Amino acid sequence: MNGNGGQGVRSPYSAFAEWLGTQKLEALKRKSVEAETLFRRTGITFSVYGSEDAGERLIPFDIIPRILSASEWRRLTVGIEQRVRALNAFMYDIYHRQEIIKAGRIPEELVISNSAFIPEMVGAKPPLGIYSHVIGIDIVRTSEKDFFVLEDNTRTPSGVSYMLENRETMMHMFPDLFAKIRVASVENYPENLLKTLESVAPRDLDREPTIALLTPGPFNSAYYEHSFLADQMGVELVEGQDLVVLDGVLQMKTILGPTQVDVLYRRIDDEFLDPLVFRPDSVLGVSGLFDLYRGGRVTIVNAPGAGIADDKAIYSYIPEIIQFYTGRAPILQNVPTYNCRKAEDLAYVLEHLPELVIKEVHGSGGYGMLIGPTASKDEIDTFRMKLQAHPDNYIAQPTLALSTCPTLVEAGVAPRHLDLRPFALFGDQVRITPGGLTRVALKQGSLVVNSSQGGGTKDTWVLQD
Repeated sequence: MNGNGGQGVRSPYSAFAEWLGTQKLEALKRKSVEAETLFRRTGITFSVYGSEDAGERLIPFDIIPRILSASEWRRLTVGIEQRVRALNAFMYDIYHRQEIIKAGRIPEELVISNSAFIPEMVGAKPPLGIYSHVIGIDIVRTSEKDFFVLEDNTRTPSGVSYMLENRETMMHMFPDLFAKIRVASVENYPENLLKTLESVAPRDLDREPTIALLTPGPFNSAYYEHSFLADQMGVELVEGQDLVVLDGVLQMKTILGPTQVDVLYRRIDDEFLDPLVFRPDSVLGVSGLFDLYRGGRVTIVNAPGAGIADDKAIYSYIPEIIQFYTGRAPILQNVPTYNCRKAEDLAYVLEHLPELVIKEVHGSGGYGMLIGPTASKDEIDTFRMKLQAHPDNYIAQPTLALSTCPTLVEAGVAPRHLDLRPFALFGDQVRITPGGLTRVALKQGSLVVNSSQGGGTKDTWVLQD
């Protein structure tokens, strides 16, 4: 339980390890089945698309938590807040004066020609100058003291409902553990999300803002989370057909008549927001919504165009971005990254394909990637051709020695690789929930933690001092 593949028990795990040593394997397996039953009864599923076994699935849940000490968490939160503020400063800059481009710190074409850059956002001023209000930062650990940011999620990050439900399930099944071990609470996330949304409402309101959560609908893979969060915050869950722009404001259709919406927490992609500005065939968004937003009559969370900050080609410049806007070195380091649009990086990547992880710049969910050390010769040859044909589409990273955590498997308790997605909220202040979503690769030796690729989740415990 040392967090990096060794056999010793790290101090944050000591109390839990003592308890675990008193448990029989069959009893733990029964608890695992009980957890699955609870999740199934609650309806916590996600959708898998485009495969033979497509459909609704439960994300496997492991009952052995991932544990961080209070001091480890403090170090992480300082780095996360620095990153969140720098990413938003970067977004404000590139949609306004573009000082970082003028200073030659980031290539102009990497921003302007990027599909995540929305020219219609140039000059737009969101409330408080914030573009990404809900951010998920994917973090991996490689040793006792070394944490690296694997990815920034600044568009529509998901997974927070699993963080909350994982904790509720653990507290239901192991109340004795929580009485024995002081674990920081995560239950105030919906309250903090609501505070964040209220804080970025249009400035000229003379009443409490009305908030709605915009979902693509029940067929979306994260629909459970959308309905869960709307219910927890006490706000309306709406689809595009429930909204209309009327008399210069965004109106929500209700049984009591139209109600003005001031803040729209959208969980649909930019291109579907407004058919008059983006995709004309979109039926998920609202005609005229973008003009209202530009005019300051409604706040969209996260802002259109926020995806430019989590583009994987931009990622390799994040240390430069943090230094530029904060005047300080990054507290949390990036994973070393080769940007294949650079000739020298491409040459290195092509020569070392069997050693590297190759990712599509716009890929997600564990798809469109090559894990060199476990790939076949045919897979490597196929990616070689892809890289040569479209180098701009790819980045490459070394295969990290990811930390492991004890995990319940058929044979007993064994180490499995994992990552962590803490959730940060940015409005009138930065609010970071202690812990986050731990994703675990359930297959022995696997480094892919995505649920769509067979990964599972764990409860994440941050110990209190």
